[in-house]
Amino acid sequence: MSLSISNQRLTTMEDWFDDNSASLKAISSQPGAMAGEIMEVVNLARKFKEEFIRPQAIEMDKRIQEDHSYLPEEWVDEACRRGFFTLCVPKIFGGQGYCFPALSYFMEEIASVCLGMANIIGAHYLGLGTLICTWNLPLIARVCREIVEGERSGKACMVSLAMTEPTSGSDTPEPDLLDKGQVACLAKKEDGGYRVNGSKIFISNGHFSTWHMTVAFEDLARPSETAVILAVRNGAKGFQVAGKESKMGQLACPASELVFNDCFIPNEQVALSPDMTRGYSRTHREIYQHLFDDLCSISRAGVCALSAGAARGAYESALAFAAMAKKKGDYLINSEWVQCRLAEMYKNAVVARLLYIEANYANGNHGIYKGLQAKPVYYALRYLPKSFLSWGLGKALGLEWLTGLIRKRQLSGFNPGMVQRTAGLGALAKFASSDAACENAQLAMEMMGAKGLRHELGTEKRLRDIKLLQIYEGTNQICRMDLFRNLIARRLPQAKLYEECV
Repeated sequence: MSLSISNQRLTTMEDWFDDNSASLKAISSQPGAMAGEIMEVVNLARKFKEEFIRPQAIEMDKRIQEDHSYLPEEWVDEACRRGFFTLCVPKIFGGQGYCFPALSYFMEEIASVCLGMANIIGAHYLGLGTLICTWNLPLIARVCREIVEGERSGKACMVSLAMTEPTSGSDTPEPDLLDKGQVACLAKKEDGGYRVNGSKIFISNGHFSTWHMTVAFEDLARPSETAVILAVRNGAKGFQVAGKESKMGQLACPASELVFNDCFIPNEQVALSPDMTRGYSRTHREIYQHLFDDLCSISRAGVCALSAGAARGAYESALAFAAMAKKKGDYLINSEWVQCRLAEMYKNAVVARLLYIEANYANGNHGIYKGLQAKPVYYALRYLPKSFLSWGLGKALGLEWLTGLIRKRQLSGFNPGMVQRTAGLGALAKFASSDAACENAQLAMEMMGAKGLRHELGTEKRLRDIKLLQIYEGTNQICRMDLFRNLIARRLPQAKLYEECV
């Protein structure tokens, strides 16, 4: 390294402080009532976990191992009956209106016992979050109404996100990688909508969902410039939920293949297209990047919450084992090496929790939660009656210029520095926490020895479940590169990004 480069201020003190102190700013800027909401949601999750999930998790895993075609629809029905699919749907759209950060604490509780069940609920909010990130208010209102009506009727209406293709995976949300990949899902523009051909794979909840937020491309040679996001509803002609993938972990949450064969999607179900962003101050490619940076900022914080729960579950099972098992006449927990390992596992679970809390604070300060967590908006949505909010939404949806203005401001009026902060922290939270969870599962297996392989103890299930956390929502290697792009390379114009991924 030359002296001139080593003397550059590659990271300013201000950047370092602001990037990693979101909670400090959130103390004064975010509503204090959120703490009470979060505790309400945690209590709901604990009750569900102890009454329903813990007694069934091991048997359900065994049942699906014996028959990979089995779909645990009774678990979906129970989550629907308890109102979990509208938990964080904003009240203005008819939902229960709990703040989105509360969902992370909820997911951690469920994941401490069964990652498969946690992902059934989490993947639904990933699909809904994708739709919300497009700021297509009429379409958001339509889908949310169906979710709420589904809960009333007892038949869950869920949403999935369909991105991954047979020839592309973690590269799909990142425009630089997308243009080097081999995407094949084509959306041809026609009068009145788009005609879609192609397929998607590894789609969480594909078999359970009614709506599928599908990413396709007008021009396969220029995917990042021509990306289209479509809301595909079950029953559309030419659309099929095909096979169920065989996988090792999180068996309760199906990974599905979706097939589009001359499937026509009308304009009313187009969430985002190049035509819609024409005339904005940003290019469609920049808006695509912004949308998925926003989405990954919250979805990777969600995976971090799953990881925190899994790390805690591994720690708790190892602690229980060490407290009961004996070696040479003494309890295992009295061995210094066991105490050190339990301390390491405790540390991993706590650090994972702190990471998603900090990532959510950053999203509240600078990201997609910012508007909803502004104190006037938050308290209005919390205390105004649903009927009044519904009336106001109806009036707003009738004013096309107003919904268009809100959308333009949200999609193109962003501050790139703030997006880098939330996206970088989301990536950090995801790979650090899932690696920590995996370490905890391995430490628990080592401590338990051969008994760790016994299915009924749940330890080997947890290790199988946790490995997926390092893969979905962008592999951990992709997340490391995203952290580099967003928080390290911003003052290094000579840095080349994603070059070895070609």
